[in-house]
Amino acid sequence: MTTKLLTIIEKDGKAAKDKDPNLSDAELRRVYRTMVQTRIMDERALTLQRQGAIGFYLQALGQEASHIGSALPMQDSDWFFPAYRQPGIMLLRGADLDDIVNEWFGNDGDTSKGRQMPVHYSLRSINFVSISSPIGTQLSQAAGAAMAAKIRGDDTVFMTYCGDGGTSSNDFHAGLNFAAVYQAPCVFIVENNQWAISVPSTNQTKSESMAAKAQAYGMPGVRVDGNDILAVYRVCKEAVDRARKGGGPTLVETVTYRMGSHSSSDDADRYRDAKEHESWKQRDPIERFRKYLEKKGIWNEEFQSEIEESFKQDLNDAIKRAKARPKPAAATLFDDVYLQPTQQLIEQRDELLGLEGPESDEIGEFPL
Repeated sequence: MTTKLLTIIEKDGKAAKDKDPNLSDAELRRVYRTMVQTRIMDERALTLQRQGAIGFYLQALGQEASHIGSALPMQDSDWFFPAYRQPGIMLLRGADLDDIVNEWFGNDGDTSKGRQMPVHYSLRSINFVSISSPIGTQLSQAAGAAMAAKIRGDDTVFMTYCGDGGTSSNDFHAGLNFAAVYQAPCVFIVENNQWAISVPSTNQTKSESMAAKAQAYGMPGVRVDGNDILAVYRVCKEAVDRARKGGGPTLVETVTYRMGSHSSSDDADRYRDAKEHESWKQRDPIERFRKYLEKKGIWNEEFQSEIEESFKQDLNDAIKRAKARPKPAAATLFDDVYLQPTQQLIEQRDELLGLEGPESDEIGEFPL
């Protein structure tokens, strides 16, 4: 168990001696691009919520390095069981931007057919399992999926996330305990962003760290600077490789900070100290990585402008398309309930169509 905080990128942008994972220039550009795109997407979506265009939003502001760095060593065949502050994973894995934006609006292009809250994505195309609002449920689900993969003899790795508040959930105990007992190929990421809504991490646990909790379950626990993307990548690559080789699960605590409010329904200024917030702002993970890239001769203003201008245009286009789409048809309420619809379900659907009027005939039959 390593509870000492691992850091690689120093204040001046240089990498600590013998710690740089030495990613290729192309990979470094890809990672930086994804971090910037994630922040742009977050800012635009919150603006849409404030304008009344979408109902709700959760930002990952300040946590880009934590989730993008941890996802980077995963293979395309691996699976994610996310919480709700990891949108950069979808961009990193090449998700269709329309699929992301349609989910915000809950329109007829939404993969969940408008049944989920915004930012509760479900993208089978990139092995990104549906986000759910109850805290911690994804941890035991990921452990179970990883146990199944081990039984099948697959070399698939499963990565799941929670915040510091999620470590107090029942599923945190159940998920880590089962994964450790069965040596399941699962990596648990605790994004310690210092706040569980309005509860500070100091009131969340008496453990010296979140990583220290791994000892009770019999698995390695590692603590890493969550605003240092190279450090996060290095730690998580070791954990992913260990899981793939049959070494079992790892608990990784990424020490970071939630720079925004908990959600669009929260006002962090009411309970959070302004000096604390300003201190963490100086450790912005994107600015920190930019300094590293500039030292290596990879970053320049032209590169920055190209990222911002092209992505803002793509995002605005996706938003226009999403706004133009209709809401999901009412009859889709009855889809996906049973593999074969029951007689009662058919009767309920017919009753709804009758209430809607003749034009509802366009909805069609149950998909069988």
